[in-house]
Amino acid sequence: MRHPKYNKGLAFSDAERDRLYLRGLLPPAVLSQEVQLERTLLNIRSKDSDLEKSTYMQGLQERNERLFHRVLVENMEELLPVVYTPTVRLACQKYGLMFKSLPRGLFITLEDRGRVFRILKNWPERNVKLLVVSDGERVGDLGDLGVQAVGVPISKISLYTACGGISPSITMPVMVDVGTDNEELLRSPFYVGVRHRRVRGDPYYELMDEFLTAVKRRFGNTVLVQFEDMAYDNASKLLNMYRTEFPCFNDDMSGTAAAVLAGVLAALPRTGGRLADHRIVFVGEGAVVACIAELFATAVATATNQTVLDARKRLWLVDSQGLVTRERGDSSTLESFKLPFCHSVGSECRDLASAVALLKPTVLVGLSTPAPAPGAAGPAPPWAFSKEVLQTMAASCKHPLIFPLSAAAPECSAEEAYAATDGRALVATEQRVPPVTLPSGRTLHPSQCTSTYIFPGVGLGSLIARCTKLRDEQFIAAADAVSRLVGEEDLARGSLYPPLSRIRDVAAAVAKAVAQKAYEGGFATALPKPHNLYEAARQSMYHPQYRRYR
Repeated sequence: MRHPKYNKGLAFSDAERDRLYLRGLLPPAVLSQEVQLERTLLNIRSKDSDLEKSTYMQGLQERNERLFHRVLVENMEELLPVVYTPTVRLACQKYGLMFKSLPRGLFITLEDRGRVFRILKNWPERNVKLLVVSDGERVGDLGDLGVQAVGVPISKISLYTACGGISPSITMPVMVDVGTDNEELLRSPFYVGVRHRRVRGDPYYELMDEFLTAVKRRFGNTVLVQFEDMAYDNASKLLNMYRTEFPCFNDDMSGTAAAVLAGVLAALPRTGGRLADHRIVFVGEGAVVACIAELFATAVATATNQTVLDARKRLWLVDSQGLVTRERGDSSTLESFKLPFCHSVGSECRDLASAVALLKPTVLVGLSTPAPAPGAAGPAPPWAFSKEVLQTMAASCKHPLIFPLSAAAPECSAEEAYAATDGRALVATEQRVPPVTLPSGRTLHPSQCTSTYIFPGVGLGSLIARCTKLRDEQFIAAADAVSRLVGEEDLARGSLYPPLSRIRDVAAAVAKAVAQKAYEGGFATALPKPHNLYEAARQSMYHPQYRRYR
């Protein structure tokens, strides 16, 4: 009763209460899990804010693991914003006030150097196969939250279980605490992390090396490691250093990129042509934008048998200074991640409107995530997708694809995109938004572009194939698998993604695609290969129904 992994609350039968010495410790009524689920939903819906709902869900997870996951699985569309973004970021801000002693994550600090392996052995589960690791430096638009960012790995683990069917007993959220530059947290008496400035450079990488070496020694070379909410430089360096040691990825880079790619691929029956025929403009200041563009370039090159260099020619970046071109700068003035997409156009475009008028793009992706200053509240406002920009796109493209994905301040609303394009645009937003009814009476359902469609299936596919690495081709295959689940009926409604209510079907399809690429590439170690990878994925899924104790 006191262990969330085994607790069933009032669902313990009379016979179980006698066998397990629970008689008298519970009220006499026996309530099924279905009744408990209904009661839980009534409690959740009675809360006034998403933060209160999130707090209630956290309490449920700490009391009754299976009921928590069943509520989440069966009400994914309603509860995803509660257990994941944007509410999880608010919960992270208040983590110092909400801290509870139950060990929902593992904490590693600089003072633990030399004993990290022993700390890993303190985790109560021995057969760990998936880790979500964060250092809390870049939590979306909130910036540096230090150790309080642990809520994000915990929420990711919840989605791996609810969406991908990965058993919570083989997962571990990890918080690597190397300090924080957030002045407010350093001054707070309730901050639960180490109280010094964020450590960078060699000490940081030495700690991460010891940690990841200990992970490999403890759990093997097929353990999946997801890096989360890290600065681009740190995350990219860690990926380059360890991607040959075991499967690892960063969801802010690969997961988001694959989700956007899935939306563009799903729209091809409506827009016509191939992926290579699209002209795509990415708007944003952070390196994540270039990561998305690079996955697109790889996907185009793979599909058309051309080089990545050629594929990049149809991909453009717009930052705070305008269109990134050779006329504007070179390696001495531009960040390195922008250089592959720095093309020559013969003139400078200092704003988004002039860039769209010149390039006539068919896809517009906004994802402004510049690195905030230490202690700052968040990134600068992104370029707006103004009425002029949207109308210019609509004039040269029958069905423009609009992705306003900036978390802090979306570039435009779905209503604005539809109004400026006479309802012809296909729109996907960062958060779920209600349906939009046009003046003609037609109702459109803009999609939510979220990496939840990608990373749970990637994790499941990696585990069923026991991959020793993850490659870009697997994320491209994951995007293609998601796009194939979008039917003509979905497109007619204005949706570029399958309903979240089918998220387990999506995860199984993604897992099949990821595992298939692993077997084709020779880095799958689960031999012999299952005859039907989709069925293998479905059968391996964790189901949150109560077990009968004997």
